[in-house]
Amino acid sequence: MSLADAGGPPPELARLRGSIDNIDAALIHLLAERFKATQQVGVLKARLGLPASDPGREARQVARLRSLAHDADLDPVFAEKFLAFIVEEVIRHHEAIAAGGDAPGAVPPA
Repeated sequence: MSLADAGGPPPELARLRGSIDNIDAALIHLLAERFKATQQVGVLKARLGLPASDPGREARQVARLRSLAHDADLDPVFAEKFLAFIVEEVIRHHEAIAAGGDAPGAVPPA
């Protein structure tokens, strides 16, 4: 018998899923704010003729986030992979801005 056949999930499962849904929504909003800030960084770097990537800062961020992950009981390897994905996307945006375009997928300011 599936959960749908039983009239929905048990209350505890529904509560936990609701909490997960709220966290997912917060993550999306946080990522949106982060990318708004990195978009501004990309524009500034392009204006100043700075490279899209800053390997020194990226290495410091990896170390900092691995430590935060450890303190939060989150797998530091997962945290590093997650950061690498985000940084890769940010660098792609910065390269596009430096080339004279908008960041891919950027939402124009309201």
